[in-house]
Amino acid sequence: MAVFITGASSGLGAALAKQYALQGHTLGLVARRRDRLHELAAILPGRHYLYVVDVQDRDELHAAASNFIEQVGEVDVVIACAGISAGTLTEQTDDFGVFKAIFETNVMATVSTFEPFVAQMLKRQSGTLVGIASVAGVRGLPGAGAYSASKSAVTTYCESLRLELKPHNVGVVTIAPGYIRTEMTAKNPYHMPFLMDAGVFAVKALAAIQQKKSYVVIPWQMGVVGKLMRLLPNWLYDRLTVNAPRKPRQTG
Repeated sequence: MAVFITGASSGLGAALAKQYALQGHTLGLVARRRDRLHELAAILPGRHYLYVVDVQDRDELHAAASNFIEQVGEVDVVIACAGISAGTLTEQTDDFGVFKAIFETNVMATVSTFEPFVAQMLKRQSGTLVGIASVAGVRGLPGAGAYSASKSAVTTYCESLRLELKPHNVGVVTIAPGYIRTEMTAKNPYHMPFLMDAGVFAVKALAAIQQKKSYVVIPWQMGVVGKLMRLLPNWLYDRLTVNAPRKPRQTG
């Protein structure tokens, strides 16, 4: 089986790459950081294809995808795992660039990642596309307008795509992580309930992808939290959340 993964040099992407490699699959791994990408590849069993690409560059991302298809033929699973996070405040006009980068990486790059593979999957009536959302996208969180909105957009986009491709037997899986121990969450200056190791997350994510689940929250406890969040009326949600701890903003 051939698997294409963006954001592969660290965090969830690296954990997923390790798990797929252990199962003997051939990987196309995309990341911005050359050194980290090669360090990962050096410890993976099997032969894999590395692409040093910023996913915000659509042309380069498409070129990497096309090369991987040329090398392996049919690609079975595509995981748009690249993502960034930072606190944002609308009144801080310097944050506009951060808003843009978060949406370009988390949302538009998900589209760009899937684009080169859809025609092939439609033709053969098989394959799975995987979008990485977040529990943070269930409802807006204070100080995280860009991140919450971007992950909400990923969920909705993947749902639309799932309905478009379902008649052609092409699966679309949305995975919404809760708190997973990665470099990204290490920056959070607050308690993170049900914190899960990235390796454990990867095992559960692979099972969900194999089963072509339409939407899954990992860990499951955060799925319960997400359902409760959806049910709360605005007045109660506001009261409970208005003073919640916030993600740090980018500075300098």
